[in-house]
This record gives sequence, structure tokens and C-alpha cells, in this order.
Amino acid sequence: MGDSFTNAAYNPFGNDADFLLHNLVYDSAVAIYACNTEGTIIFYNTAAATLWGRTPNLQKDRWSGAYKVYSPDGKKLAEEEFPTALTAKGLNRTDQSEVIIERPDGTNRKLLVFPKVLYNAAGEITGTHATLVDISDRTPLEERQAFLSSIVESSDDAIVSKDLQGIITSWNIGAERLFGYTAEEVMGKSITILIPKPRLSEEDYILGQVRKGEKVDHYQTVRLNKYGKEILISLTVSPIRDKQGKIIGASKIARDISEEVKVQNAIYQYTRDLETLNSISRAISSKLDVQSTLQQVTDASKEVTGAAFGAFFYHLVEVDGTIKTRFTVSGYPAEALKHLEMPRDTPLLHPTFNGNEIVRSDDIRKDSRYGQNYPYYGMPHGHLPVVSYLAAPVVSAKGVVMGGLFLGHPEPGKFNVHHESLISNITAQAAIALDNSRLFEEVKALSAKKDEFIALASHELKTPLTSVYGYLQLLEKKPDSKMASLFVDKSVKQLDKLNKLVSELLDISKIEAGKLQFNTELFDLGELVQETVESFRFSVNSHDISLNRPAYPITIKADKQRIEQVIVNLLSNAVKYSPNANEVFVQYEKKETVATISIRDEGMGLTSSQQQQVFTRFYRADNTSGIAGLGIGLYLSREIIERHDGRINVVSEYGKGSEFVITLPLPKTP
Repeated sequence: MGDSFTNAAYNPFGNDADFLLHNLVYDSAVAIYACNTEGTIIFYNTAAATLWGRTPNLQKDRWSGAYKVYSPDGKKLAEEEFPTALTAKGLNRTDQSEVIIERPDGTNRKLLVFPKVLYNAAGEITGTHATLVDISDRTPLEERQAFLSSIVESSDDAIVSKDLQGIITSWNIGAERLFGYTAEEVMGKSITILIPKPRLSEEDYILGQVRKGEKVDHYQTVRLNKYGKEILISLTVSPIRDKQGKIIGASKIARDISEEVKVQNAIYQYTRDLETLNSISRAISSKLDVQSTLQQVTDASKEVTGAAFGAFFYHLVEVDGTIKTRFTVSGYPAEALKHLEMPRDTPLLHPTFNGNEIVRSDDIRKDSRYGQNYPYYGMPHGHLPVVSYLAAPVVSAKGVVMGGLFLGHPEPGKFNVHHESLISNITAQAAIALDNSRLFEEVKALSAKKDEFIALASHELKTPLTSVYGYLQLLEKKPDSKMASLFVDKSVKQLDKLNKLVSELLDISKIEAGKLQFNTELFDLGELVQETVESFRFSVNSHDISLNRPAYPITIKADKQRIEQVIVNLLSNAVKYSPNANEVFVQYEKKETVATISIRDEGMGLTSSQQQQVFTRFYRADNTSGIAGLGIGLYLSREIIERHDGRINVVSEYGKGSEFVITLPLPKTP
């Protein structure tokens, strides 16, 4: 071992003074060794070899002379994981490391390793050296004390001790982090530097409890940090006793509960909001009446946001296509609001009217979009004194803006982001409720149409049956009469009519069941139109049927019988709904990739609202009373054409006639 310097790769001792220092280190009772930058051991003293239980192999051992090295949890360490290796690489972030070494005789020792970097005179890193401290024989008490001390120092909580006069006697890192003071800044000072003046009496109470030997547990209070900021903390104070059991001071554990309280408040707020939203949902879902729903939403929104005023405007599309605006108010008499103008699509209100976003303003008077509209350039006379403003669009599932919810308060800064979130949820529920209300109204309207249809169907089916029954009775009485052939002819026509009605009803049933069948084939559309028109001319005497046809053939692939059914239906309607005219115009032609058929009359015509509904099942215009029909012909026609990937449209002017245009795709050329 005395030759270790000679055998080492590097001798750090070059003169007599250094050699004297070497002897002192070599003969030290403290284990010391050094490595170069490659990890080769360049020096070790007798104490290190004794501690390792072996003489290191200077050609083989790197970073440590121990036989094997383990982490405190028993994991075997690779050479590059030794504390000296980590220090040389700048990866060791602690001044000391704990390891367990195994010696050749099988015994283990627990060591504290204190690695440091070696520098030469030029300040260059030349390796590392380490001091080894054997802690295997520490007493349990020492370990326990060290363990507890380590816990106190590393605790995230502030742990402070003080005497019975409130003078600070210890201060851990957690206290430094929480309150901002270093230990040097507070040691020997009164704990009252942390206590707000209105709470100084709390210290008297706490010290009083400690002097009685009682613990103060989870005491929620407020303390000040170095910069005067208040911190919400939970405080636990316990008496400190000496060896004789005499109370000599108190230990305090302070925990910052600001985030915890914030989370608790958020949970409470969330729970309360959820209950509010659920109650609103139940309230607005329990009624299908639009006006009642609007009022529920307005009242609830005003309540949960703390608004002084609330108003809900809802656009209602009437049957004739006109738009009416309904409204409800809260916090203001509805009668007074009637004298004011309805909200207009101003720059400030535009995001709400357009359905883009919620608008919130702490002071509407300071908003750049405010006061830009003629003729008021601000609040109209008699308007509600709105300063804080919150507005949200009500948008249906299809993206249609149904209305808007407007909230106001005469004081600034009354609404926040949380209120925006609440209103967003409320308006979403309101949109669903209003959709349901609208659907309910539609269902009622359809139910009324169903009843009307049943009455019409009963009448339409009963009329030909009654006629046929009457004709057959006459035939029975006068079988050889000259009128017999006329009665038979009329009976056949009535039966044809009855057959058509039954066929249409059966077709509707098949459509609803998805079983309407099509037998497609290639055929000349022109021939079909001509044959249908000629056949129709024989059965109609009241109108002339004019046919405008091109000179070229038009071949399509479709169900020939169904297309004929549509043409006949449109011709029948053209005659039926133009009682004061005497001509129907038919035209067909080819346009690029489609064929078109148009049937035009000069009859009653349709309003814009009627045009939107004319293809609806069971729909009959108001001005068609007295004209036979079930309101299913155009519905069937549209279904047939659309299932051929075509379209059927109507262009009409009320009182001047209508034109129905069928568009069918041409077969794709190979």
C-alpha cells in the first residue's frame, strides 16, 4: 500500500511540503481516496483500504476500491453510478451520498461519501477525491434524530419553534419558502412579525393553550409573509418539553391551504352551479310552452348571475313564413319594456345576434362598440340603466340562432368568466327546450293535419263508393235501360278514382316502411311524356294540354311507371287548381347531364309560405277548400323523383299560376 503513489497514474505531491501533507492524509483515521478524470484511483490512504477490506487494483478498479457498491435500497450500482463518477460528470447534486459496500469477506458497511472535484493550479479539473465515513455503527437514537431532523428540514410545511414568550428559536426551509424570511432574518425575533394586527390576540390564545400543555390542532387562520401578503394557513401547535417534562416552548407546523380552500370553494361553487343548472333543466323541461320556458330561463339566469335585469328575445317563425319576436323580462315590468324598441343588430349586439359568442362588458359605456348607432348614439331615453352587460346567443342544434339572453346591472364589473360559463350552459339547455317546444307545436300541427287528413280521406273514399253504390242500384232496377252503359261508365270512373286513392295511400305506407320498389329500365322520356299527355287529353275536356318537345330523343334510366305516375299527378293538379283557366303547358328537354320536364298552369298560384310546404305530406293550401284531394300527391311525387336522384321544384306567383319542374339525371356514358 505504501507503493500506491508510485503505481498510481498521477502523483499529486511534488515537493517536501506536499509530501508532508501526503503523510498526514495517508496516516489519517478518515478514509480518503482520489481518482483522475478517467476514474482510475491515483491515491488512497490506509483507512480507505481498511474500510474497503482490500487493496484496490489500480489497473482495474475505477471510481472506488470497494469490492461491490450498492444504493441504500439494495440496488447494485454500476461504476458510472458511483458518487465520485457522478461528481466528475457534474451530475451529483448533493454534497454527500449514502452507499452500502460489500467487502471480500462478505461483510457490509454503510458509508457516507463526500465527493469533491480536484483542480490543478490552472483551475482545470484533474479528477475527484472523496472522504468516506462509516455510519454502520450509528445508534438507533442518532439515526432517529437524524431522520427526524431530515424530515423537518425537507418538509414542505413550515416547521417553526418558539419559546413561551413567542421568540422564534428554529426555522426550517419550508418556513422560508412559505413566509419568505430566511432563518437568519427571523431567529430571535417575535413570532408576531407573521401575524396581522387584527389577529394578534390569536397568539395570546395559542400560547395560553401551550402553557396548559394542550395542543392546538388544524387552526385555520391568516398569516403575513415577508412582503405583507396574507396567506391562508392551517396551524398545528404542540408544547415542547425538556427532559424533565417541563414545557419550554412550542412547535408550530403551518401549511399553506390557499389552494386547498380554493379547490374546496371551486367544488362548492361547482356543486351549487350543478344544482342550479339541474333545477333549471327540470323546470324548463317540465313545460313545453314556449313563453313559460322563456320566463323560466330569464328568471333563473338573473338569479344565478346576480343581474338586476334580464330579458330573453326569441324569434318565432309562423306558418306563413313571417318572423315574430317574443320576449320575457325579469327585474323589470314587462309593460314598461313594450314601450321600448326591440334590440337591434348593432356592433355591440352583433356577436349575439350572429350566434358567434357571448359578449361581456364590465362597463358598456367604455366599450368601443357602444354608442355607434343612429339615432341614439347611446342609451335610448327610458332605457334600463345598464352598465355591466352580459349577452349570450341561443343557438339550435342545427346552428340556427333562435334568440338571445341579455343581462344587465346598473353597477360596473358585476359579471365574470364564471357567469359566462353558467349562461353558456343555461342557453344551451334553453335551446334544447325551445327546440322541444317547437317540435311539440309541430307535432300538434301534424296531429291536426292528421285529423284533417282522416276526415278528407273518409270523404274522398266514401264519395266514389257512394256514387258506385247508387249507380249499381239504378242498374239493378233498370238493367236494360239506355242509361245502363252511362251508369257503368260512371261507375268505372269512380272505381278508377278509388283505385288511385288506395294506391297512393299504399305508396305512402311503403315509403314510410322503406319498401317502395323501383324497376328501372332505359326508355325514351319523350315518348313517355307524349303518350301520357295524349292519354290525359282524352280524359280532360276543360283544359287544352300544350306540348313543346325537342326534335331529339332523350333516354333516361328510371322506373317508367313511377315517372308516368308523377307526370299524371302534376297534370291533374294543374287542371284541378286552375279552374278559371283553360290551358296547361308541358315541355321537356335535355340540359347537359340532366333531363327536365316542366308543367305550367295559369291557376291559383302559391304564396312563398305555401311553396315551402307544398311537398309536405297531407298539406293542403288554405285557399283550396272545396277542391278534392288528400294532400299526398306532391309528397309522393317528390319521394319518387328524389329516389331517382332527381329534384322537383315549384316556381309560382300567387294568383297567376305555378310551374313544377322535374329534373332527372341522364345515364352516364361509358
